[in-house]
Amino acid sequence: MNTEDHVWNLATKKLANEASEEELSELNALLQENPALNNTVKLMFDWWDNDEKQKVENNSHFLFKKIQEHIKTAEVRSNAPEQQDKPPVKPNKADKKIIQGFNFLNKPTMIKNYLKIALRQLRKQKMYAAIKIGGFALSIAACLLIGLYIRNELKFDKSYPDGNRIYRVVGAYHADGFDGKGVDWPAVMGRTVKADFPEVEKFGRLMPNSLFSGAGSNELRRAENVENTHEEGFAYADQSLLDILKLRMVYGDRARALAEPLTMVISKSKAEKYFPGQNPVGKVMYLNNDKTKPYKIGGVMQDLSKTTHLNYDFLLTLTGVKFWDEEQTTWNASNYSVYLLVKPGVNVAVLGKKINDDIINNYFIPSMLKNGDKNAAKIADVLKMYLQNVKDINLHSYDIHDGMQHGDIRFIWLFGAVAIFILFIACINFINLSTAKSANRAKEVGLRKVVGSQRSGLITQFLTESLIYSFFSFVLGLILATVLLPYFNVLASKTLTMPWLQWWFIPAILISAVLIGVIAGIYPAFYLSGFKPVEVLKGKLSIGSKSSMLRNGLVVFQFTTSIILIISTVVIYNQMQFILNKKVGYEKDQVVMIQGTNTLNNEVKNFKNELLKLSSVQSVSISDFLPVSGTKRNGNEFHNAGKEKIEAGVGGQFWDVDADYIKTFGMKIVAGRNFDPALKTDSEAYVINQTLAKKLNLKNPVGKRITNYGKPMLIIGVVQDFNFESLRDGIDPLAMHLGNSNSIVSVKIKTGDVKNTLAQISSTWKNFASNQPIRYTFMDERFAGMYADVQRMGRIFTTFAVLAIIIACLGLFALAAFMAEQRSKEIGIRKVLGASISNITTLLSMNFIKLVFIAIVIASPISWWAMTKWLQDFTYRIAISWWMFALAGAVAVIIALLTVSYQSIKAALMNPVNSLKAE
Repeated sequence: MNTEDHVWNLATKKLANEASEEELSELNALLQENPALNNTVKLMFDWWDNDEKQKVENNSHFLFKKIQEHIKTAEVRSNAPEQQDKPPVKPNKADKKIIQGFNFLNKPTMIKNYLKIALRQLRKQKMYAAIKIGGFALSIAACLLIGLYIRNELKFDKSYPDGNRIYRVVGAYHADGFDGKGVDWPAVMGRTVKADFPEVEKFGRLMPNSLFSGAGSNELRRAENVENTHEEGFAYADQSLLDILKLRMVYGDRARALAEPLTMVISKSKAEKYFPGQNPVGKVMYLNNDKTKPYKIGGVMQDLSKTTHLNYDFLLTLTGVKFWDEEQTTWNASNYSVYLLVKPGVNVAVLGKKINDDIINNYFIPSMLKNGDKNAAKIADVLKMYLQNVKDINLHSYDIHDGMQHGDIRFIWLFGAVAIFILFIACINFINLSTAKSANRAKEVGLRKVVGSQRSGLITQFLTESLIYSFFSFVLGLILATVLLPYFNVLASKTLTMPWLQWWFIPAILISAVLIGVIAGIYPAFYLSGFKPVEVLKGKLSIGSKSSMLRNGLVVFQFTTSIILIISTVVIYNQMQFILNKKVGYEKDQVVMIQGTNTLNNEVKNFKNELLKLSSVQSVSISDFLPVSGTKRNGNEFHNAGKEKIEAGVGGQFWDVDADYIKTFGMKIVAGRNFDPALKTDSEAYVINQTLAKKLNLKNPVGKRITNYGKPMLIIGVVQDFNFESLRDGIDPLAMHLGNSNSIVSVKIKTGDVKNTLAQISSTWKNFASNQPIRYTFMDERFAGMYADVQRMGRIFTTFAVLAIIIACLGLFALAAFMAEQRSKEIGIRKVLGASISNITTLLSMNFIKLVFIAIVIASPISWWAMTKWLQDFTYRIAISWWMFALAGAVAVIIALLTVSYQSIKAALMNPVNSLKAE
């Protein structure tokens, strides 16, 4: 290669930002040695550099025209159809000089050059690179966190060896406008199914109902200790359930762990807590100071996975258990979950249908007819039984009343969609930012095409840049996800961890980085590589209406998603406020719930009397049945006395309360009177709610008698309806009865010095239970806790909405930069003709505001439909109002204005000479 060709080779490398420091030094030395060549190359550099302010001489114009001629010649040769069958035209000497300068692109080092150019572009455009990487990183962090959440939910109940063959029996009840699903069945049902169907290999029962002493929570202690410790997570279970689930044992024989009466299995962590470093099998523990029932530890199981619906640390045996006479043989009481292990190859759908027909027709209906129950005639039409695989329990039980905490498949789809949308929004930003800076790359593309670069090579170059941005974004996204994971765990009520040591994690990240880089960069690569050299070097860019419509459509999509999230957040927040502030028919404020008082045994009434002596205490009640979740429930069927075999029964709640219950909770008696402990007859009386009176068709209920399969009881009063379940549901019938239910003492305190009042209550407690710490909570907090999932959903939507808005604003910023760049000459002409800064700012901003208004129009009906569907889960709900959409739209418009104003004002302040000098 001669000196002149070598100079052109180095010069073209410099123009393409591909020359190394050594090559630049060599070029300068050669130009100093060749003054004539130096003048020609300098003219090329002057024309190329837009920042040069010096005057261009006539020979500069000559050089520019000469380059244009080469471009036209190259394009004619490549586009003319008649040339395709002719021998290739030999390039002249000038063409050879330029083409030879770019032959390096075909060398094996081109990948290295692609990387070098990409890194230089990143350093050259620091602000845009930061926006690209930052927006990508935010979306990747969000997707990672959502992905971890979804993965955790999908892992539930996957650890059982025979999980594909384990099912629980579910019932769906549809009658009188009521639709409900449940898993409570008679104690006798499990062995009946096993006896009637050879397809069933084993059955096992679980009974977690806290209505029965032992289930739910207890005060626990070793037999030789005196101090009690409160523990949650107790349930009764059959020995066969351990075999079905194949629970791993640390100590003891699983086949015999619950085979004997008064035995229990505890988890490994609880064994270490109470018997550190010991084998506790055979040790005795007491529940609630009840020495009449010493529980012997029959085995220690491995801690159940956090991804199981069976969230229990203590399993009490059902061997020898009978909660009342005939409880284990009657078909009239349902308290047990029934799990079945079916034999391999069984058609579960067919088996479920056979169980439904057999149990209803051969057992439920005969039992109901025997008792004269008028519901027997329609039970086969309103009750349907089916089998649910254990792996589906977590995500497919959101409408099943089973008393367990589990996920919701609808949230999985929702969060998955949000993750995809957020990632798509970030990809849109990348596209817009890449095209926004297209003018800076246009001459580079044009000159490369002139000197022989193929479009495929340019596409590869731009995709390489996209991949580098993607890899940097994934690294930053991983860092952000790790930092934000604790906050997300609080937000989602999870204990997720980053799976760094999982074999699939790093490969999945790398593959995702490549895929996202290609997806985000494919359009800019084709767009930028498609510039025509003649138009580029004349100062024109290939804009086209289609590309403009695409960019506008992408921004509309971004803001549509953001506005949907904003509206959803507003609706959820207002529904939550409506629930927490709604009059529920009782006073939940200033009520302290003291738990574990059943350990006081006969002293609980004396404890109540001592609390009443405190000047800051208004009233005290003893009852486990409270109008907040986590307290006892007792479903019964009520009849008008004497009409049990004539009229259909009414399902409702039967609560044991004391005489001060209604007073303590500020409930209103609308007919009759409250209980009077001085009247012995009141022990056989009811105070019912208005709903029960209505369901039993009692217009004047006071003085009437009703029954729930027992002795007829006199109605002495009617209390105004109050909500004792979630406001998602209506008010159920309720009958209250004077009875003993003493594990919770509720204290209504006066407003004022709450801290001092709690100290006095604690001091009184120590006088009665010095070996047991006091546990209390405020009823309004427990009430709010009933809607923790709604609050959590609101926080998640708020977080996602803010994130989507931030990323969408980056997209608007990108489009504003693009429009300002493309309309720079128009802005210059307008300023020359007298347009003010405010005129130009308004001109540019209105384009974006139009896009936001289009997004509002699209998002509003979608949001209305989605939130209407969501609110249908609540019996008591707000009305979706126009102002919610107006607020979301106003927020979006304000954010859009603030975002684009920077670029608009910057463009308006630009010196028109800079934009018009190339004309």
